[in-house]
Amino acid sequence: MAKDIVIDKEVFKPGESGVVKLNVGRLPSDTKITIFAHVFRSKVEGPTTLILGGVHGDEINGIEIVRRFLNGDTLDNLKSGSVIVIPLLNVYGFINFNRYVPDGKDVNRSFPGTMNGSLASRIARTVTKYILPNVDYIFDFHTGGDSRFNYPQIRYSKFDKVAAELAIKFDAPLLIQGGTIPKSLRRTAKDLSIPTLVYEGGESVRLSSLAIDNGLRGLKNCLGFLGILPASFRKLNKKKEKVLIKKTSWLRASYSGIFIWTKQSGESVSRGDKLGTINDPNGQKSISVISHKTGFIIGHNNASVVNQGDALFHIGYESETL
Repeated sequence: MAKDIVIDKEVFKPGESGVVKLNVGRLPSDTKITIFAHVFRSKVEGPTTLILGGVHGDEINGIEIVRRFLNGDTLDNLKSGSVIVIPLLNVYGFINFNRYVPDGKDVNRSFPGTMNGSLASRIARTVTKYILPNVDYIFDFHTGGDSRFNYPQIRYSKFDKVAAELAIKFDAPLLIQGGTIPKSLRRTAKDLSIPTLVYEGGESVRLSSLAIDNGLRGLKNCLGFLGILPASFRKLNKKKEKVLIKKTSWLRASYSGIFIWTKQSGESVSRGDKLGTINDPNGQKSISVISHKTGFIIGHNNASVVNQGDALFHIGYESETL
């Protein structure tokens, strides 16, 4: 028999739905910062998934993917199990077009968190304490930071076989396996044995239909595979091959100036290829940006002006076609 879902003393039995408002702090104006957790339960026993957006407040594509999933009629068709949907975790960052919270801390470097810590730590602790004990799988939606555009990609822990299988079912163009970062949600989920997929797509503070469409389709693919949604919700892209990437490396600016890229995310490159130029604004010098790896561009910088050492291209290598 399916267990009750309990979030901050609110109880949801099989077949019930509702919204839990979790207070995580206040602004200096005394305005409450509230996280909305939407709960949907089928009467049929099955797994519980957390669908999360807005861990970083300026990553609008992730928020929009979760919002569209929440606002459509998809959740009227639950076949089994339960879904907890949090479209926007970092409310402060969202209203300030910022990745972080007031003291500059990163929510995704604050897990498992503490209720006596910074706002980032309290947000993280709220998720760890009230949400994670209820869930069997996590789908965490992100966007490239700052002015960096990420080609649609799914990331998972290298040795998590369940997450690896889900990553294939997600059907994103790129699959990237790697380790977990200390104090991240994925590290805490790993410690709790919760398989987690992190989706990356698009650029911060800018909507991308490519990123949103791939993310929403992939989420439905996984929920269909898990039996939470009917199999009819699965829409695989049979025209495009998936690429599994085992290692990644950043190519950084060797010079400061005006940056113009000629290769972008999603394109394959060879070592020695010209990817763009950095131009001296006084017209005295032009520096070619040359690829140091053979592989795929999984992310590129859209900034028009860069400083020496800035990340320009994120290149995935040691790959195989699935």
